Amino acid sequence: MIQVLTHSWALLLGMMLLMVGNGVQGTLLGIRGGLEGFSTFEMSVVMSGYFAGFLGGSRLAPLMIRRVGHVRVFAALGSFISAVLILYPSLADPWAWTGLRVIIGFCFSGVYVTAESWLNNAASNENRGKALSLYLIVQMAGIIIAQALLNLGDPSGFVLFVIPSVLVSIAFAPILLSVSPTPAFDTTKPMSLGDLYRLSPLGCVGIIVLGGVFSAQFGMAAVFGTEIGLSVREISVFVSMIYIGGLVLQYPIGWISDRIDRRQLILAVTGIAALASLLPILWNQSFSILLLAGFLIGGMTNPLYALLLAYVNDFLELEDMAAASSGLVFLNGMGAIAGPVVTGWAMGAMGPMGFFAYMGLLLLGLLGYGLWRSTQRAAPAVEETGAFVTVSPSASPVAVDMAQEVYIDTQQDEIDTETTSSAQ
Repeated sequence: MIQVLTHSWALLLGMMLLMVGNGVQGTLLGIRGGLEGFSTFEMSVVMSGYFAGFLGGSRLAPLMIRRVGHVRVFAALGSFISAVLILYPSLADPWAWTGLRVIIGFCFSGVYVTAESWLNNAASNENRGKALSLYLIVQMAGIIIAQALLNLGDPSGFVLFVIPSVLVSIAFAPILLSVSPTPAFDTTKPMSLGDLYRLSPLGCVGIIVLGGVFSAQFGMAAVFGTEIGLSVREISVFVSMIYIGGLVLQYPIGWISDRIDRRQLILAVTGIAALASLLPILWNQSFSILLLAGFLIGGMTNPLYALLLAYVNDFLELEDMAAASSGLVFLNGMGAIAGPVVTGWAMGAMGPMGFFAYMGLLLLGLLGYGLWRSTQRAAPAVEETGAFVTVSPSASPVAVDMAQEVYIDTQQDEIDTETTSSAQ
């Protein structure tokens, strides 16, 4: 871990500042939209725009990088991000905000693709898993810090939009001044979605569901807080708890996943998250219950993405793992685009608690589907499964490819060890 930090500290520092900027704008828009009088459904469309842009960026950024290079793409997209952050308060219209969210989602996706390719190039086979872990910590820490910054100004003013714009601009200095030579960008022929589903139906359905749940958390948590009358401080604490849960519980769940039936753990984690979604509905006057629910939902669903990725890999041959990652990112992205819109509809139909009802129903549906799939085929033996590798639900294809490389290296090492033992 120290070796990774020594070689990549500038990149990780820059990425933390970028995540602070992203975290501020995501929560701030949910609060400011309520002050501007936007409806819940209008805000859900605004928030969905980010994920549409993000998915588009994950597809087009590699093409842009091949045409003009990593540095130019990185600098250009960073400039757009800073500009959009300043434009939000000047264009207080839901459709203008939707367009800006598409742009900023596209730009952040391209920035992640570029930065993660640098990180992957700097990592070796021996420390790539540690690099991913450190990258996840940086991402989560950035979003958590962002929530504290919301208390430094008035959401109805300009200052809180200027702060993330400045942070994003500063973030590019340590990265662009210290990055190693730009890495080559390899392309892997993707596996068809049909083949991917036939190999792991639960994995594919789970990835789509998780995209919908995660985007609701990231995009609509602040909208929910505004709807029920929470103060800015309370909203920032609530959103922080979602990511604190994801950061704290990621590693214990990962440790458990390498030692028990992974499918049973997926069902257990999904069930706990579904039950946690019911807590605020049953005790909707308690802020403490709201924080507990946020911690448990975030703590269960964030590691669930890596769990599902590992579960899919358990049914893949080593040579197919890299090809599967593109399809999994696409499925996650499609679920993420729909998530805020359906959440907004649910909140409009049921009131603010539709936020938790939506996530609870999705998770219960996944739990039921997983239980049914358990009757259709046996799970792989624990000793035959690959290692758990931390990766965020908001990861770009490059981070997922890094995780796949760790899986492949780990599995290949085990095969080599078994072969050597047999030969002796």
